[in-house]
Amino acid sequence: MLDHYFKQLNFDLKKQGVVTPQLIVDAAALKQNIQHVQVRLSHAQHLKARLVVKSLACLDLLKMLSEQINTQRFMVFHQPHIISILENFAEADILLGKPMPAQAARCFYEKHSEWSDAKVQWLIDTKQRLQQYLEIAQVYSICLNVNIEIDVGLHRGGVQSTQQLAEILKLIQQYPQHLKLSGLMGYDAHVTKIPALIKKPEQAYLESQQTYANYQNLIQKQFPTLWNDGLCFNGGGSPTFSFHTTESDCNDLSFGSMLLKPSDFDSDFLKALQPALWIAAPILKVLPFTQLPSMSLLDKLPHKSKALFIYGGYWLANYVYPKQSHPHALYGRSSNQELVNVPKDCDIQVDDFVFLRPTQSEAIIPQFSELKVYKQHAFESWETFRE
Repeated sequence: MLDHYFKQLNFDLKKQGVVTPQLIVDAAALKQNIQHVQVRLSHAQHLKARLVVKSLACLDLLKMLSEQINTQRFMVFHQPHIISILENFAEADILLGKPMPAQAARCFYEKHSEWSDAKVQWLIDTKQRLQQYLEIAQVYSICLNVNIEIDVGLHRGGVQSTQQLAEILKLIQQYPQHLKLSGLMGYDAHVTKIPALIKKPEQAYLESQQTYANYQNLIQKQFPTLWNDGLCFNGGGSPTFSFHTTESDCNDLSFGSMLLKPSDFDSDFLKALQPALWIAAPILKVLPFTQLPSMSLLDKLPHKSKALFIYGGYWLANYVYPKQSHPHALYGRSSNQELVNVPKDCDIQVDDFVFLRPTQSEAIIPQFSELKVYKQHAFESWETFRE
């Protein structure tokens, strides 16, 4: 099946006269993934979807997903993306996915005063950082939406005790004209990464949710003036999407990468989703075997592989076509002209393409100026965010 798919894709790329490496999104696989998400979310109506911009860093892609998944909630990890989202989505609700240096917030309000009332939730992980943000709010006479990062088991920072959370909430409560609690954010990617011998994913998820609920209860009981039904309790990420859409204490669910399903997201919990992202690299040279510098004696030995040199290389991606293609262990990697070995009997020529599957989308998309959306043997070009 994949053989036929890549042979056809190779033919269609050559027919289009493509001569440079391309990042390709398969429209049919993406459509199937979107439909899966729509069904899961329809059974978890208390959850509001939030698209992760860094993993889907292309405006046309985000617009399409926003419409089909019916959300204008976004998680943003890069300051320039804030403006791109605000300028293109009238009802944008932005949650920062990591605590930004306070200077990033200062620059935002200094250069973009027109967005001072925009729905941007700044992520806060410590009382010290909140103090910095408070000073900015006072300077610009604004009220900042503050979302608090809580550690639900990943141990990558964020609030780790009720005492830490209480200190942050007290400061918010003390300055209502400048700080407004908008919710909590607990990222739980560790749930599916812990070896099952140590802890089963189901147990890790239950524990992370219990931690989340404990922090929610603290707000409701000890800081009732900060509690309201509109608080954003964000959780998830692609790895735990299926857990949250089954049962969740959160009301806001982030995901992105799984819609394209790079190989880092191959898991039993996402097996219903299809890979939709590929790199196509033109073949510049085909040699009968690999010749290692200063090791000409090896040239006389039997060789099982041809040596290809491709346009580009060394991406965070794995070779998938032709079958058994791989970099050479001794020759070394290259991002300019990578050597790729293929079986000796492989029928492949100069100007054909080799295909790779990215391990991540967030690392790969910014390396290409556009996505090529592949549908019915034709291609549509979508410009990416390339910061």
